[in-house]
Amino acid sequence: MSEQNSSIVLISKQIINNKSAYITSQCYTKTQDGDGRLYNPCMTCHVNSKRPNYMDDWNLQENFSFNEYSKINRFTNLFKDRSDEVNAINDEAILKYVRKENYEGLAKQLQNLPTTWDFNANKKWDGYMPDCSFNFDGEGFDRDDHNQFTGWRAFGYYPFLGTFWPTNGSTDDVLIRLAKPFQTVNGVFDKTTYQVNLAIVEAMIKESNITIELVDESIWGVDLNKDGEINESHQITYKWQPLNNEYMSYVGDAKKLYDEGRLHIAGGLYPEGTEFLHTVRYIDVNQTAQTIQMAPRMKELRYAKKYGWNSYPQIQNGMMAEIKERHDFPERLKTVLGNMEEGLDNGYGWKYQGFIEDKEGYLRPQTYEETLYCIGCHSTIGAVVDSTFVFPRKFDHHQAQMGWSHWSQLKNGFKNIKEPILADGRYEYSLYLQNNHSGDEFRDNHEVTEKFFESNGTLKTSELEALHNDISHLIVPSITRAIMLNKAYKIIVDEQSFIYGRDAHVLPLTHVYKEVKIDQKTGLEAVKMERYPLR
Repeated sequence: MSEQNSSIVLISKQIINNKSAYITSQCYTKTQDGDGRLYNPCMTCHVNSKRPNYMDDWNLQENFSFNEYSKINRFTNLFKDRSDEVNAINDEAILKYVRKENYEGLAKQLQNLPTTWDFNANKKWDGYMPDCSFNFDGEGFDRDDHNQFTGWRAFGYYPFLGTFWPTNGSTDDVLIRLAKPFQTVNGVFDKTTYQVNLAIVEAMIKESNITIELVDESIWGVDLNKDGEINESHQITYKWQPLNNEYMSYVGDAKKLYDEGRLHIAGGLYPEGTEFLHTVRYIDVNQTAQTIQMAPRMKELRYAKKYGWNSYPQIQNGMMAEIKERHDFPERLKTVLGNMEEGLDNGYGWKYQGFIEDKEGYLRPQTYEETLYCIGCHSTIGAVVDSTFVFPRKFDHHQAQMGWSHWSQLKNGFKNIKEPILADGRYEYSLYLQNNHSGDEFRDNHEVTEKFFESNGTLKTSELEALHNDISHLIVPSITRAIMLNKAYKIIVDEQSFIYGRDAHVLPLTHVYKEVKIDQKTGLEAVKMERYPLR
């Protein structure tokens, strides 16, 4: 494995292409076509929000809020024709490539740190050290080579809208890990304690009751089901209204720290020390079953850690200050602290750091600019819950392993998983199709368009009915499309041109602006929703 096999200077904080990379490529999508028809992909991220997310940025569905710098779309990869390069790669070659894992050697490389990866020149890696074995038991817990718990736990979830559907080029998984005190009693690991604490965190994030396997509350002296007694319980009952003297608590050693004021709890917020691991992968295919599956090869390994606590007033003050700054100084670009090694700070208690393929297919640290691309979504948009997307979308106890499973453990993948229903009663994926009239933000997914829409743009009722009962009907691509998008992304890897756009496509995208006018209206009427908890 080479230390660095391209001209990219990984440790540099210099912006090469795009100082506003935190505004994603999807934000430059045209919302009207030549016939005046409207398309609303903006509702995916920019929506009315619930405290403690005070951005409430639904107005960005109606306005392109760019300044003189950001109005220019610097994601120029979107406009390239990849046809010749894609046609030059045969199917067998790309499938062989995506089936070769590229994760296992990363930790060893970081332990023998190349100088070209050492931002602070202290001869040790100060970012996330890969410690997940991706070896999951029947409850979603990751086990190491000695069958010990690593703390990571996989969970199933409804993929977020559009970009993260496999039909648009990638498979992915997400794992959560709470800090050590949530895993222990008197300093000793206790699986049941950890399971209960994870369920408590799930209840706090979803702000709803969570079904668990039957436990004895007397072990911790905590009334989990809020029935007024310390007895057996199969539910974490969500009752958190401090103004009404209704409180929640953790169990085990985390409870001691909470009682001492060293850990915190609040609706819609994770506790300090929470970690997420997100792998974005190529799409493998199962020719026998004529379907797709998660590829061993990772495109990216993304890591997030909540290093500090912010109260509701602190979060509100931060977001209001950001809104005011945008208003008072519209030409000022967002300042994001951090570096490629220790991660970038989103301003709300989280750090994000990641790895991406180098030219030879090995994982390398992302540069500052490459990581900046992630920060915009994981900070101040209406769709996030404490800066995250997926855990609020976790499957409930009705799904396999009570929702605690890795995709590799689900024999049928997405097959026969029912469409998520918003808290306001509407089908979520259907609402996206009805308003965006496409299966992706760029309106480039012709496979979904041809399946779900009539030639005049009308949604096919029969296809929606099928979607209600089986999300794979929408989000899973054909084998042909999966292989094609694998090839298209591999070209970006070969070029190492991620800062110019990492969205997989073959033909130039035609529904995307190269430049947006200042104060340009989208022509849309904002779609509002009550999203969580999903059911």
